[in-house]
Amino acid sequence: MIKAKGIAAQAAKAPLGPFDFERRDPKDHDVVIDIKFCGICHSDIHTVRDEWGAARYPIVPGHEIAGVVRAIGPKVTNFEVGDHVGVGCFVDSCRECTNCKQDLDNYCLNGMNSTYNGFEKDGKTPTQGGYSDVIVVDENYVLRIPKSLPLDKAAPLLCAGITVYSPLMHWKAGPGKKVGVVGLGGLGHMAVKIARAMGAEVTVLSHSDKKKEDALRMGAHHFISSSDKGAFQNRAGSFDLIINTVSSADLNLATYFALLKLDATLVSVGAPDKPLSIHPISLIMQRRNYAGSLIGSIKETQEMLDFCAKHNITPEIEMVKADQVNEAYERVLKSDVRYRFVIDIATV
Repeated sequence: MIKAKGIAAQAAKAPLGPFDFERRDPKDHDVVIDIKFCGICHSDIHTVRDEWGAARYPIVPGHEIAGVVRAIGPKVTNFEVGDHVGVGCFVDSCRECTNCKQDLDNYCLNGMNSTYNGFEKDGKTPTQGGYSDVIVVDENYVLRIPKSLPLDKAAPLLCAGITVYSPLMHWKAGPGKKVGVVGLGGLGHMAVKIARAMGAEVTVLSHSDKKKEDALRMGAHHFISSSDKGAFQNRAGSFDLIINTVSSADLNLATYFALLKLDATLVSVGAPDKPLSIHPISLIMQRRNYAGSLIGSIKETQEMLDFCAKHNITPEIEMVKADQVNEAYERVLKSDVRYRFVIDIATV
């Protein structure tokens, strides 16, 4: 077994603290990764506080993992010691269902094996995430990080980046398309940068003007505050695609549905901890669509990393030490981060 040290939650209301545990010895196709950096995702907070249910303690969170290959199993062919690599939101899947065979393993019909708060393929061994110094992952679920992407800034791409890249690609954002981004947080700021690089006309829809300057600097063509009712009315029926990145259950989605063209789509990628209330009339009137999107497949995540390297796209991060994680969680809840916290794992 490989000794590991990390940061874990021992209970829903408990602060995260130091935690020693063990990783499995590498099998034939496994890659041993020295973790250098791990992003903090709002999903981490929901999970460790048991806001989505099914939390299994102790939990070492973290699914935005960037590091360097320490060792490889004897049959590994895709990676070598010293490679820059990443691990995202899942570390395995059944590989046999229809979705897995179509390179849609993030939608595995038998349930993908999540990077933390899940189980290994044996169905018994708990998975633990990237708030730790080492991880062992099958090579088929390891991503290659291009050398032009700094590891600290590459880490949030493994969730925040792919979560918005996937729907932008699926709904064909690009030249001639008007894309709205609801919220300018960890996901939203990546949606702006990626949609702009794809050639779309990008508008940020935010609850206030506080981030207008940032949005325009990042590549947004327009910025609209939800408090400006006139601006919303003037943009009615004008968007081809809207990506909703916020997790609030209080958001009046009907206001945003009205911004969509005929047959256009609003996609939610943020997951609130309470149910939404939706009246279908605003969808019915213009045959509009309301959809969801879950991260991305391994193949698509690699495409995203290569796309970001090609277009020099990186998230805007604030580095924190291991003993600052609990404080960082509170700041995430207050939207007091621009725009993604990343843990320096050397401080664990």
